[in-house]
Amino acid sequence: MSRGKSASPLAKVRGLGSAGEGGEHWLYERFTSVALVLLSVWFIGALIMLPDLGQATLVEWLASPLGAVPMALFVVTSFAHGLDGLKVVVDDYVHEEGSRIGWHFVLNIIAIAGASFALFGLAKIAFGA
Repeated sequence: MSRGKSASPLAKVRGLGSAGEGGEHWLYERFTSVALVLLSVWFIGALIMLPDLGQATLVEWLASPLGAVPMALFVVTSFAHGLDGLKVVVDDYVHEEGSRIGWHFVLNIIAIAGASFALFGLAKIAFGA
């Protein structure tokens, strides 16, 4: 609640002001967006540099640290960014608190499950099946 010197007298009485949460969320969205752009450029460049796109070549590439580590970062960042964006949509369009909490729970479970399966598959390739 804003009660500082810059608040109007009416705002001081009503206790209106910034919730103080938007700046951190905005920075997080921008950080994950920039990370995804850089990781996408890496991914496309790495695929172009491969001699072919056969399964054996891709498995060999993902088994190396230069393939597996950035790919793991790509997976985690993608799911985190997607989850964050979907939560904003739910916050904007679902007005009942109970429904909003339910949707947030469902989205978290889906994101955690998806990222877990992707990272498990990547680990299985990287460390040998």
